[in-house]
Amino acid sequence: MVILRLQRPVYWGLVFGLMSLLISCSPADIPIGVSSLNTRYTEEQPALSGDGRFLAFVSNRNGSQQLLLYDLETQSFIPTPGLNRRETIAESPSLSYTGRYICYLTSDQGRPVIALYDRAVQKSQIITPAYPSWIRNPDISADGRYVVFESARRGRWDIEVLDRGPTVELDIPNGSVVNDE
Repeated sequence: MVILRLQRPVYWGLVFGLMSLLISCSPADIPIGVSSLNTRYTEEQPALSGDGRFLAFVSNRNGSQQLLLYDLETQSFIPTPGLNRRETIAESPSLSYTGRYICYLTSDQGRPVIALYDRAVQKSQIITPAYPSWIRNPDISADGRYVVFESARRGRWDIEVLDRGPTVELDIPNGSVVNDE
């Protein structure tokens, strides 16, 4: 009987210890809401701008899959009119250095295409229209001039580089010097 009396306090001590551990790790400690990063919905495929200020990610928090842009400095969402279209899926975001350009994969008539959103003009445009094969995993260079992606044009996954041209307005920090050689 002495053994049983010693086991009960140890048992209840373990139970209360585990309960307090579970309560201290509860999700209630994580900020959840419309203006925060964490919600009860799926949020995935994060991409960080080169300067570390902006975060782009895919979320279904508003009932449909959309690409969102979050300012880590001000801890608020950035409006992106013209980025998310109804009845289309946006995925695999990539950001230029200051987040001016957002490159992402979307669909056009059932085929994946790469689109580019320019926050300065608030417009999105498809930069790989009628591409002859399947594409995936777009990534934009820090200055916004080049977009790399995978293509199955030759029957296997290869890497392709799309040069947006020398006249594209580069995404460079204010005061930076660009060497044109």
